[in-house]
Amino acid sequence: MKKTVWGVLSTAKIGVGKVIPALMQSDLIRVKGIASRNLESARAAASALGLETAYGSYEDLLADPEIEVIYNPLPNHLHVPMTLAAAKAGKHVLCEKPMALDAAEIDQLAEVSHKVHIMEAFMVRHSLQWLEARRLIREGTIGAPKIIQSWFSYNNTDPHNIRNKVEWGGGGLMDIGCYPIVAGRFFFEAEPVRVMALISRDKTFGTDTITSGLLDFGPDSSGMGRQLTFAVSTALTPGQAVTIMGEKARLSLSIPFNQPPDAPQVITVDDGQSFNGATAVTHTLQPSNQYTLMGEAFTRAVRGEAPLPYGIADARLNMRIIDALFRSETSGRWETLAG
Repeated sequence: MKKTVWGVLSTAKIGVGKVIPALMQSDLIRVKGIASRNLESARAAASALGLETAYGSYEDLLADPEIEVIYNPLPNHLHVPMTLAAAKAGKHVLCEKPMALDAAEIDQLAEVSHKVHIMEAFMVRHSLQWLEARRLIREGTIGAPKIIQSWFSYNNTDPHNIRNKVEWGGGGLMDIGCYPIVAGRFFFEAEPVRVMALISRDKTFGTDTITSGLLDFGPDSSGMGRQLTFAVSTALTPGQAVTIMGEKARLSLSIPFNQPPDAPQVITVDDGQSFNGATAVTHTLQPSNQYTLMGEAFTRAVRGEAPLPYGIADARLNMRIIDALFRSETSGRWETLAG
């Protein structure tokens, strides 16, 4: 298969530090260049990464006829505007999560979604650890999944960081709360019917620094309910966890969101017969890079070798859940996914 040619919008840390190096590991992808509103910044990033081209503006990158795919790691408030601009220029777009500031903003992409591929960059859904865990669940290893519990946190008090700018879509729910939400949808293979949130906000930044959510996924075929509970924070000690509980056992993922590409990936299944973990069974997978796998999945869709795994309709569902959780903060009650 002919390599797809990629360009990157901005020198954002996630791109320079993780995604671009991962894409460059693939035999299916050629990352040609990187753009910045400052040419010197673009040149410095291109030199550090070994890319052939630096663009002094986003418009210059989008005007390059050789570029087929754009990776958009810009701040959240620029996701839809620049994805729309790239799509209108005929480029396919892999856009960082969350796709937009709210679900309604994603509707702006409807006019171009039939012309190019647009996918939200949730690398976890391409992780071999997540795919193997879902396979084990489908096989009945833990019985029918009923409860998913997750937490994700870091401590960032930098007033200049984009995660602490509420007007740019900062805060814990948007930045990392989206991961437990995706975990619930991925492992239950269903959508929530109602949600509730408890949110604490920083008095200076206005962003949510501690957010807890409860998502009701409704009954499964047995008539028993399914629930996701999660807590995220931008102001606590770093950590992350996902545990899925079924009638027969519980399944836990090691480092479920930021899995290191050079470390084995471990899934633990425990039937709970021993409180000290003596009955736990581990499933160990060889190291792999979930960002590389995500880029290759998108490339195959661009080349017509496979269907697009997740499109803008899926991204809109993610945002509808986030929107409902924010509504619950104000209403103090359950909210459905209206809109």
